[in-house]
Amino acid sequence: MTGEMFFVLAVVLVTVLLFAWEKLPVDLVSIMVMSALILSGVVSPGEGISGFSHPATVTVTAMFVLSGGLYRSGAVNFVGEALLRIGRRNFWLALLALMLTAGTMSAFINDTAVVAIFLPIVMGLSRDLKISPSKLLMPLSFGALFGGVCTLIGTSTNILVSAIAVKSGAPAFGMFEFSKFGVIILVTGILYMFFIGVRLIPERGGENGMALEDVRREYQVEVTVDPDAECIGETLARSELAKLEIDIQELIRDGIRVRLPVQDVPLKANDLLRVRCDVDQVRKLLEMAGFSLRSKAHWHETVEEEGTLLVEAVIGPNSRLEGKTLKDARFRTLVGGTVHGIRHRGRLMLSRLEDTVLYPGDVLLIEMPTKLLELLHGYQAFVVISEAVSQDFRRKKIPVAIAIIASVVVSAAIGLVPILVGAVVGAVLMVLTGCLTLEEAYEVIQWKIVFLLGGVLALGLAMERTGTALYLANQLVATVGVWGPIALVSAFYLMTSVMTEIMSNNATAALLTPIAIATAAALNIDSRPFLMAVTYAASAAFMTPVGYQSNTLIYGPGRYKYVDFLKVGTPLNLLFWLLATFLIPVFWPFHP
Repeated sequence: MTGEMFFVLAVVLVTVLLFAWEKLPVDLVSIMVMSALILSGVVSPGEGISGFSHPATVTVTAMFVLSGGLYRSGAVNFVGEALLRIGRRNFWLALLALMLTAGTMSAFINDTAVVAIFLPIVMGLSRDLKISPSKLLMPLSFGALFGGVCTLIGTSTNILVSAIAVKSGAPAFGMFEFSKFGVIILVTGILYMFFIGVRLIPERGGENGMALEDVRREYQVEVTVDPDAECIGETLARSELAKLEIDIQELIRDGIRVRLPVQDVPLKANDLLRVRCDVDQVRKLLEMAGFSLRSKAHWHETVEEEGTLLVEAVIGPNSRLEGKTLKDARFRTLVGGTVHGIRHRGRLMLSRLEDTVLYPGDVLLIEMPTKLLELLHGYQAFVVISEAVSQDFRRKKIPVAIAIIASVVVSAAIGLVPILVGAVVGAVLMVLTGCLTLEEAYEVIQWKIVFLLGGVLALGLAMERTGTALYLANQLVATVGVWGPIALVSAFYLMTSVMTEIMSNNATAALLTPIAIATAAALNIDSRPFLMAVTYAASAAFMTPVGYQSNTLIYGPGRYKYVDFLKVGTPLNLLFWLLATFLIPVFWPFHP
């Protein structure tokens, strides 16, 4: 092993650890890796930044715009509304329709976008059916993952592996080449979730074991007693608050916590109450005379005049709020609302909300002016899940948006133009035809993924250039290859699946694809089976809420725990691993 190879291996190890650690943003880690490779001289500056002009990076960027144009036209919501009408009839019908719809749509647009669009629809459906949202949200996310592996554009990982393969001299993946095995994954996954998986999902209702028909989300809010309140002098037990279903946890007077049984303490002006209750009870608090949410004092006067409402919003993947506190993000200035509660990783945050570091999947209870709700829906940092709003979709553009997407798919499928050209032209047409504005096009692009790809592709290039990929491939052949190439397919799938659960799927694919290509070269066989194993496994992240962005998005709203994903996802991962081991070599022979 040369010094350069040793250095690259060390960078790979540090990169994997930093991705798994999750304390630094993945795009920052990616840029750090690229910088280290350039400074060390392993790659030239031009080679280091070549990942940003890589066909995979450009194609993925264009696909974000295509998905955004389809969404802004209202085409996706039209399908969602139809699903809502069907699903209200029966839970099992809703479950099946949800997974089929999510799977079909994610085959052609970004699967995380599909989950984000359907999230509020599913929350409403769970209320109509009087079931826990946890029973529908995990099938929604998994269904989108099932469908994403059915086409070349179903997920960014497919595009990435295909582009790296082309750079190595292999032919590009066809638009529907993934469908051979992808449809089997889709059907098998849906059947598993329908008959087995949904029964393993716990009913995440209220924290006190409330019945399903009374599913609620509880938060802690701070309430002040107004100086002119009629309840001044009355005890809490005799005040209007006693009529509500709330838990009064603390009474603070003049900065000092009252230690007597708070129910028997007469109220005074400006008393501060820390109250725990659900969203509906908080709304009733707002309607009461004599009580105010503490943070309202910081709002502009027009808020009181024009009315406010409470909404719940989940922080999405690649959100600009990730890693920031409400104070650092200047939340009130940006959004025009105040956060009264935070659910983080299944826990209810009870204090110091302004200093709480936010992460994808966190659910915020936000009070804001009614007139700003539509702006909140357009804010790319979160997905509003508790309130519906009549958004200004460009429904007249639905046929245009669908036609553009269809043209991109068909032109790439018949080989008229490469997917890179089709995606870029399609993105331009989305803007020129008015399906979305140029500003909206910039907003829908997930820049964290773009920078992630730009950086990790430099690491993949370094592994190939220094011979590190070939060295690792030889070690793999020497250990696993003795059992034959099928065992290697199984090994690549298993390695990718495990790594994807703890770090970015795109980063995993970028690291393992050069090794897969080098392994095939060492054995003098076709690299397609190994590349397919990496590609499919990179999207098979069912065991953790952080393995894939769509899982992260449903984590907070579904009130899941890590063990829930392990319980449901582990058998699914093992099932797909066995299917891939034996079927991938059938669909993509080692010697075509």
